[in-house]
Amino acid sequence: MNIELLKKAHEKVPSVPLLVNLISKREKQLIAGEKPLVRPISSDEDKVDTALREVAEGKLISEVDFDAIARAEDAKTRWRRHAAMKSIFAD
Repeated sequence: MNIELLKKAHEKVPSVPLLVNLISKREKQLIAGEKPLVRPISSDEDKVDTALREVAEGKLISEVDFDAIARAEDAKTRWRRHAAMKSIFAD
């Protein structure tokens, strides 16, 4: 993995967990045969480096669905309240 590419990609996607997931998913897509969004430097360029270059050059972005996160948090809160309630059938 090219550290300079990693630093450039990290500037575009400052969240490390998000960047890791984005690069991992894109690497799998490239391995599966999807065409790269940037011209490979060489025929044996590592797929991770290609994915990092895609992010660093702004060809690949990530979107965060904050509404989905809020819905998931709301569901967790409702479940916790429900689980904390005593059953009306308990002794």
